[in-house]
Order: sequence, then C-alpha cells, then structure tokens
Amino acid sequence: MNRTPVLAPVRPRAPTWPGPKSRAADGLLWIAAVAVAYTVVQLALAVPGTGLGWDESVYVSQVARGSEAAFFSAPRARGITFLVAPVTAVTSSVEVLRVFLAVLSGAGLFAALAVWRTLLPARVLALAGGLFAGLWITVFYGPQVMPNLWVALGALFTVGCFLRAVRDPADRAGLLGTGAGLAFVALMRPGDAVWLLLPLAAVALLSRTARRPALLVALVAGTLVGCLPWIVEAYVAYDGLLARLRRAGEIQGHLGPHFAVDDQMRALEGRSLCRPCDMPWRKPVTGVWFLVLWPLAAGGVMVAALRRCPFTTAPSAVRPSAVLVPALAGLVLAVPYLLLIGYAAPRFLLPAYALLALPVAVCLGRLAGSARPHAAAAVVLGLALAGHLTVQYAVLNGTVERGRDNNKAFERITAELRRNGVRAPCVISGSEAPRIALRTGCASRQTGGHDGSITRAALARLGDRRAVAYVVDGRDRPPSFTRGWRPLTLPGLPSRPELRAYLSPAAAPPTAGR
Repeated sequence: MNRTPVLAPVRPRAPTWPGPKSRAADGLLWIAAVAVAYTVVQLALAVPGTGLGWDESVYVSQVARGSEAAFFSAPRARGITFLVAPVTAVTSSVEVLRVFLAVLSGAGLFAALAVWRTLLPARVLALAGGLFAGLWITVFYGPQVMPNLWVALGALFTVGCFLRAVRDPADRAGLLGTGAGLAFVALMRPGDAVWLLLPLAAVALLSRTARRPALLVALVAGTLVGCLPWIVEAYVAYDGLLARLRRAGEIQGHLGPHFAVDDQMRALEGRSLCRPCDMPWRKPVTGVWFLVLWPLAAGGVMVAALRRCPFTTAPSAVRPSAVLVPALAGLVLAVPYLLLIGYAAPRFLLPAYALLALPVAVCLGRLAGSARPHAAAAVVLGLALAGHLTVQYAVLNGTVERGRDNNKAFERITAELRRNGVRAPCVISGSEAPRIALRTGCASRQTGGHDGSITRAALARLGDRRAVAYVVDGRDRPPSFTRGWRPLTLPGLPSRPELRAYLSPAAAPPTAGR
C-alpha cells in the first residue's frame, strides 16, 4: 500500500526590513546627493569667470603670494583667511580657489547635515539641505572667500551636535562637536558665535535634560577658543578689546533699534550690500520666499510639537526639541540683522536660513503627506518649488553676470596701470583700492574712512619712493597732495564708468613705442 508523504506546511517567511546599518547608509546617500548637487551647481554657475570682490580681496591679500596685506579693519575676523591659506600659499589662481571652496562647501553641507541623522529622518534632512542649497545666496557665496556661509554650516553642525549631547550624555562626539562647532563659528565671525551661544546656553540652563556642567563648559569654552585670535589681535593692534569693539561698532553703525526687514527683502533682488537701502523695490517676486519662510518654520515647530514628523514610520520617536531648538537658534541669529542694524546684506542671514530650513522641511513634508489627494498636493508643492527655484536661478544668474563684467573691467584697469608704471612694490589708494591692489600686486592704503591706515602726508612721501596710484571716481576732486602727479584716464567699471588715477613721480611713464 502506497503512502502519500505528508509534507510539513511551509511557513511564510517573515518580511525582512533594512537593518540599522542599511538605514544609516540610505540616509547618508540622501544627504550626499544634495551635497554633490550643491557643488555641481556652484561649479557650473557661480565659479566660471568670477573675480574677487572687495571683501574677498581684503581677506585673500592677508595670505596671497606676491601681494601686500590690505588694511584689516576692526570688525573682521581671520577665520576665512585661515581656511583659504593652504590654496593661496601654492597658487594665485582665482579659479583654483573657487573650485576648492565649492568642493569644500559641498563637503561642509554634507557634514553639517550628517550629524542630524539620529535626530531627524533622512528625507527631512535632504529636503532641508536642498531648500538651503537652492537659495541663490547659498550658491553665490559657496565658492566665495566670505565667512557667512561657513558660519551657517558651523551653526547647523553645532546645534545638531548639541542636541545629540543633550539626548545622550554618553555621546562624547556630540559634546566635542558642540565645542568645536562654536569655536569654528567664532573663528569666522565672533559676533555670530555669541548670538548662537545665547539660545543654546538658555536651553542648557533651563532644560532639566540638558542641564549638565560638561555641556555648558563645551559651549562657553568653544566660543572663547574661537574668539581668542580676535581678542589677542585686539590687544596687539587696537589698544585693547574695548577699543576694538568700539571701533567695530562705529564701522558697523552701532547696534540699536533699526527695522531692517524691508531692507533685507530689497537686497534679495541680487544686491551684495544694501547700505543705504533707500532704493525702490523693483522685483517683489524675489522676496516672496522670505515672507513664506517664517509661517512655514512656525508650522514645522507645531508639527514637531504634535509629534507628527513626516518621512518616518515612527513620528512619535522624533523629539520636538530636534525642530524647536534649531528654529529658536535661527530666529535669534536673525535678530541683529533684522532689528538692530540699519543696512542689509543677504549673506548676513545665511546662518538663520540654514537652521530654519529644518522646521520648514518638516512642515512641507507634513503638508505633502497629509493633504488629500496626495497626487494633487505633490503637484502643487512641486510647482511652487519649481517657481521658487526659477526665481533663485534668475537672481543668481544676474548677480554672477555682473560679477563677470566687473572682473573683466578690473583686468582692463590693472593692465592700464601696469602699462603706466604701477608695478610692485606699489600702493593703490582711493576708489576700489583693495580690488585693484590685489590684482596689481600692490598694497592697499587709505587716508581715511573705515580702512584708514596712513596719513595724507605719509602717502605723499611714499609716492617719491614707490609707484602710488590714487583712484578717483567720476567728477570727484583728487586730494591736494596729488597736485603735480600724472593724471591717467582708466577704463570704467559697469557701476562707475568714469575713473581716473593720479600717479606719483615714482611711477615710471610708458616709454615710446610701448
């Protein structure tokens, strides 16, 4: 008799879920994609053909080969100069410097977002990074020798490390990162570091979970270490810390009640500095995103408070502090530039934008996920983001094109001065002195104003030994000490079509046939 074999029932296999390592790798890929895209956009749009601006020329001249350092005014800090010193030590190429900073800023964005992986979902971080990196200001200043973007990345890194250290007292990397991040921010811009310290110290003092001596020490010590070079220089070159602070306040117009929100919005048209900012607002569409930013950030805080964070299967596991603290820090960092100074520059608010991008991403993610139908919500948000990015590209393109035109004009000015005997060792003074001086290998010296570093009599005497060019804008009259110096008509700039220079006796005139 044949027996039919009895087969054991096959149990269905349990579904396999990605393990912690796989999820961590996926999170890094999201962030890396944003950072790489940011770098590529810079290399394609913001790097080619751009020369150094006024402030950049001052920073680079401190460490540039074959150039004398321009006067370093009281508010400035040397952090960005230290950052580019390895490049300027080996090459004078602006293109190489731009590429270096574009790649480094992409890596910096990756590092600043990566520390948040245990605090917020990876797609929230990627969206926040994309929103921040998509601003024309962020792309424009990525390859520039300016400290503001680095303050933004440092602030984002610092707040992430701070929250990690608060959540897990055993997280030494978070504790060390908090101190190191604040030191980095202070090295770049000491004032911004103090404003960043305030909300973090308040959280550390008022929250029972954050109230640990080690965390407070990391906050204060990091700030002091980063400010130390600025403080030491105050005693070496400015007759003490109070004297430097006083002079810095004079140059920056002193902190006081100044409603500058409208100035910041006008500056978003593509102005690098709006001082004074009394011109009409010709392109209001460029400020729409600024108006939307604040309610979206508030919405993100509310979503986090209700523990409804998007892009995660366990929204209740995301602590509200992961959104509330960066929102608070971003708001505090914006206060001096919106309410306490009487002029505007879009780059000043980069640290605030970097931190507020997190609650904005949470809010947008929640809107996309909760709206019905999902497809319609995705289309609406997609169209809004596409319009936003189109405006950002238009402003960026116009700003970069103006920079390229200026660069070509400065090359013509430099060539004309060299043809007329202005060669190193030499001195440039007057209008646009720092930018012209760096290109010609000269020193930049001013007889007055914020960058005053030499008397008129001393500059006149120097003209007998060195080639000195005093540049005058338009119909402005030259100073009396240039009487008898050789006048020279210079090629104009797009914003200053009439430029003249007065050359000292030591500037050899061109020989016949040259």
